[in-house]
Amino acid sequence: MTSSPLTIATYFIAILLYCSSSGAISAQPSGTKTFSVGIVPQFDSRKIHKIWRPILKELEKTTGYKFRLQGAPTIPEFEKEFNAGHFDFAYMNPYHALRANNRQGYIPLVRDIEKRLQGILVVKKGGRIKKVAELANQTVSFPAPNALGASLMIRADLEDLFEIQVQPKYVKTHSSVYLNVALGITKAGGGVQKTLEQQSHEVRDALHIIYKTRHVVPHPISVHPRVSSAVIKQVTDTLLSLSNTTQGQRMLKNIPIKKIGTTSMEDYTSLSKLGLERFYQE
Repeated sequence: MTSSPLTIATYFIAILLYCSSSGAISAQPSGTKTFSVGIVPQFDSRKIHKIWRPILKELEKTTGYKFRLQGAPTIPEFEKEFNAGHFDFAYMNPYHALRANNRQGYIPLVRDIEKRLQGILVVKKGGRIKKVAELANQTVSFPAPNALGASLMIRADLEDLFEIQVQPKYVKTHSSVYLNVALGITKAGGGVQKTLEQQSHEVRDALHIIYKTRHVVPHPISVHPRVSSAVIKQVTDTLLSLSNTTQGQRMLKNIPIKKIGTTSMEDYTSLSKLGLERFYQE
């Protein structure tokens, strides 16, 4: 007796459903653990993915785990995520590291051990603003209220050292700050030296730095305490090993990290003495 096409199709579908439910067909091994990775959005999401996907692929290759980039469109959204402990690993600003440790117990693992973080205040080159004092009551762009070098430290110095008030405009990313100033939308903008160096020549050439803050310890890659010590060691070792190859050095430079090394919470506790709590927004 010859089976009809409908009977054959029904039989085939039944096999597929059985295999799928039993795990016989799977896109990846069912036992592969996935870790979430958060990145403070200093740049737009496209650039963040371009910088971090190669690094996460290297981690996947050496550890056998999956690493999922868990995006946050703005710095305040990023803060909500780490405050709730949603990231297993996160690249965050130094003041975030302090807050995240207090809230969730995040532990700094690695950082740039050669180049420190420095906030900068930029104006349009050839513009009317020549001195910081001339910014009194003017509109100044910042990436977000709680960006450390680009906002918290700049605003503290404007008030404490220069005794002036400005009208802040929060524009989400460092790149947006520089564009706002270059286009004359705001009179000045807060950033950090590292992100300014990553802008196009056209943007950099349109800006002039009129003030620099003190140097502080730079952004760490931190881990939530729920991650096992064995996984932490694998991830740390892989990140440190990136400096051993030309390709890995390029990956680190894009973050940007000039020379990677280990760090600990002790490197960040001194930030609590800067008196920045009055500017921090929950």
